[in-house]
Amino acid sequence: MRKPIIAVDMDDTICHLVKRAIYHNNSEFPTHTLRYEEMLDWNTDHLRHPKSTHDVFYGRPGLFEELELYDEYVVEEMEKLCNAFDVIIVTAAEPKTVVEKWNWLQRHMPFIPIENFFPCKRKNLINYDLLIDDGPHNLVPALEEGKKVLCIPHPWNLRVREQYEFPVMTSWQGAKERIDSILGVLYK
Repeated sequence: MRKPIIAVDMDDTICHLVKRAIYHNNSEFPTHTLRYEEMLDWNTDHLRHPKSTHDVFYGRPGLFEELELYDEYVVEEMEKLCNAFDVIIVTAAEPKTVVEKWNWLQRHMPFIPIENFFPCKRKNLINYDLLIDDGPHNLVPALEEGKKVLCIPHPWNLRVREQYEFPVMTSWQGAKERIDSILGVLYK
């Protein structure tokens, strides 16, 4: 019997991208500061400085290697998940960020092999049983396809969470047990 496949996003799911990008934005454009709570949409239309474009906000060289872990439990819980399930990392990436993301993953979670690392923006093209993600553009299609999801809550997915009532995971503490209960039917 095959193990269930758990697809896990990287940015703002196992590490904090937006908070770090805001830090750099506010350092570079102190007259046009941003706050995490104001990030109500997935796009970057909220950037206030004319020189702060999507490419500037997310394109700082080395940005993806300096991201902080989501919380103190994420590494331990991801390792538990990898021991029990077929865990794949499915992350949107531009060619210049793929190596940075892989380097970050190997520094923090070296137990994830390269064959389980998928740079892919359109996650609905990947086969999995459960998706852990923060992006509404990934969660909604997965749910509509009948797949199980766990949403990492952030301001940019609040409206969609209210509309779809996704199961939410605010901390990685106890993630393995929670996922066991969600996927229990797949073991039968």
